Amino acid sequence: MIFENRRFGRHALVFMILGFIMMFFYSGLQNDHLNVLTPYLQQANGWDDLRITNPVTAGALVTIAAYLVVGAAFVRFGVRRILVPSVIVMALGCAGIALAGNSYPVYAVSVFVVRVLVVPLQLGGFMLCANWFIKYRGRVMGVITAGSPFFSIVGIAAMTELVSRFGLTTYHAIAAILIALALAIAFAMRDTPEEMGLNPDGAGHAPYSEGKEQGNHITVRQLLSERRAWQLIIAYGILQFVIVAMMAYMAVRFISLGTPADVPNLFVSQALGWLSLGAAAGIPMSYVIGWIDDKLGSIKASLVLNLLFLFAVIPLAIMPVGGSNVLMALWAFGVACMTGGVPTMHPCITSYVYGRKHYMEANKWIMTIQAIPMAFALAFMGAFNQAGNLEAAYFVLLALLAVSFVTLLTMRDIPDANAIDRDYARAD
Repeated sequence: MIFENRRFGRHALVFMILGFIMMFFYSGLQNDHLNVLTPYLQQANGWDDLRITNPVTAGALVTIAAYLVVGAAFVRFGVRRILVPSVIVMALGCAGIALAGNSYPVYAVSVFVVRVLVVPLQLGGFMLCANWFIKYRGRVMGVITAGSPFFSIVGIAAMTELVSRFGLTTYHAIAAILIALALAIAFAMRDTPEEMGLNPDGAGHAPYSEGKEQGNHITVRQLLSERRAWQLIIAYGILQFVIVAMMAYMAVRFISLGTPADVPNLFVSQALGWLSLGAAAGIPMSYVIGWIDDKLGSIKASLVLNLLFLFAVIPLAIMPVGGSNVLMALWAFGVACMTGGVPTMHPCITSYVYGRKHYMEANKWIMTIQAIPMAFALAFMGAFNQAGNLEAAYFVLLALLAVSFVTLLTMRDIPDANAIDRDYARAD
């Protein structure tokens, strides 16, 4: 078990706690907090939804380059040296949102900075997990990425309540927590277990599979000439596009389905309650998906995850005006599986294909390319919303999920690069 080596176990526990917090704020500050900002700023400042989300869309475009730059910086300088200052600057962006008031330039710059700097928060958690764990990678990812659906339970509801009471000064508290997180990462974490005289998973030996890995670096030309790279890019590019589109516009969708009886609107009066219940049920699925990854491999776990997306998308596609308790319950469960499952499986399947040593070399290019369509997810949903046909957007998302599922099926013969250290046959 992971805690048999007590010294390693202490470091693993610290990482799981900090990783959970990192994924909580990654999910919350990427797009989820727009479900609080959008209704508030529409009412307080009279801004329409595209005016509110355009700086986030611009930030998403910049993340296309940010994934490559940050990934390369992690490889060259180490995770902590890049991650710590990035989190501090992101905290300053949150403080800017709090101070913006009705100044659109201050708001736009601040929310833009926050959107861009969730990239090192995400990549840092992913790379630290890939560095520290091989055999237990899926289950550890399942633990830390539970922070994403936990934001659905606690974060959105808490922010809705706090913003309604205190306005955007709520973001000052978020900034303070981020500063504390940056300090904890700086003093409590190391980039690899080898820096502490340990081995991945707390094993008594170096990974056997890494002796067989090629020593040469993976070039972008080599990567982009490989079928397996494009399979990864397409499958998880779609899953990430869908999750951004779904999470950023769930409040707008439920508000559009509200009736005069819903005070103040359907999202606050009904959907948040179901979201909390569904996310509570779905959080264990993050660990279950990670367990499937460890025991059956990343391809099978990814197929399960793709199917779980349907629980999130279909209910919003067919939701009637005034809502439906059954559909809301299914939607909430699907959201939890979706927000917890994608962060769990993306680093797992990349490590599965390329191995621990080449993980970030491949991942920086894969996520850069995936960020291109993901940058337009908000504009995609906004266009349907402005046309008064937001419902149709969800049927397009369902068609995309069919493409990702078929793509994952074509990856079934790809071997695990670290298979000899994964020990699929055992259940410990």
